[in-house]
Amino acid sequence: MARKIALHLFLFVLTLVTTTLAGAEWRYGKMYLYSPEGFTWPLTISLPEVVGGLAFSLAFLGFLSVHEFGHYLTARFYKVRVTLPYYIPVWLGVTFGIGTMGAFIKIKDRIFSRKEFFDIGIAGPLAGFVVAVGLLVYGFTHLPPLEYLYQIHPHYRLWGESYAQYAYGRPDDLALGPNLLFWFFERWLADPALLPSRYEMTHYPFLFAGFLSLFFTALNLLPIGQLDGGHILYGMVGYERFNKWSPVLFTVFIFYAGLGLLPLEVNWEEDWWLWAGYAVYLVIVFRPMFPEIRRGTLVAAGVLCAQITLQLIWPEAQGYNGWLIFGLVLSRALGIFHPPSPNEAPLGRGRKILGYVALLVFLLSFSPAPFVID
Repeated sequence: MARKIALHLFLFVLTLVTTTLAGAEWRYGKMYLYSPEGFTWPLTISLPEVVGGLAFSLAFLGFLSVHEFGHYLTARFYKVRVTLPYYIPVWLGVTFGIGTMGAFIKIKDRIFSRKEFFDIGIAGPLAGFVVAVGLLVYGFTHLPPLEYLYQIHPHYRLWGESYAQYAYGRPDDLALGPNLLFWFFERWLADPALLPSRYEMTHYPFLFAGFLSLFFTALNLLPIGQLDGGHILYGMVGYERFNKWSPVLFTVFIFYAGLGLLPLEVNWEEDWWLWAGYAVYLVIVFRPMFPEIRRGTLVAAGVLCAQITLQLIWPEAQGYNGWLIFGLVLSRALGIFHPPSPNEAPLGRGRKILGYVALLVFLLSFSPAPFVID
């Protein structure tokens, strides 16, 4: 038992280190571990920069911990054996990420009812959402003066408050894509004179941590497979209906994700690999939906034809191709279907209302294009 607890603590501490380093890199626009010239050693990070990175890491790991312990404590309430959270540090390439791939718990017992699946599934997202809202409220009501941004980008002083009109246009500019809750707080809580451009919000640790918290909440609330949202929807509609709806929702998700990926004006000598690779991808992700390879291939072909047709009718149609990676994880690792439970008794009215609250949280938190690179 002591060894297991030590492993969880070790992973947490290691994740605290990697997220602190990543948080400092995002906050100060520096690279401490890896640069275009290669790995940098020893690290040249200063103590104030470490403290600045901790503002992000403690905020975001606080969200992850509350989310996972929401699941953990609810499972323990139902006497379901479950592990403490496993935090996933990013060992290399911190500059290109946020220092972690998240956290998860392992359930070691079978869950025996729709009610238990529902309660365990919904506890994490709702608990984490409260933390995310708190981070954003604090971040938007405690925006620093523009001098803070000038210290990171000294050349912005030349443009003053109009820096956003001149500073962007590079091919690697990264902006945070909007969601409804983020947009609401920007509009009604923030001081317009202090509100940073969306291209600069990664320098603001509480805003960045709050945005990522909404992003992870929305991902988990997708009503597909054995994600938290899948457990919630399964609890609400039952085994048979869920396993009819989930593949349809997954197909819609992949359809949106792949929109705009393939060029309409095709140069086969240059673009054949993109078309071939995407066709293979679609076959791979739809294969687990059916026992026969032929049916999965037909669905893949149908999605591809529908995407091309929509793009021909509406050339500006654009999905978010970054979701394709998560679609592969859903299909091949997490699964699109949900297992049955011995007790398929329907939920009471109160839990169904709570399920609609979770749907509202998803709609408020979901960003159609969360990370936009111009």
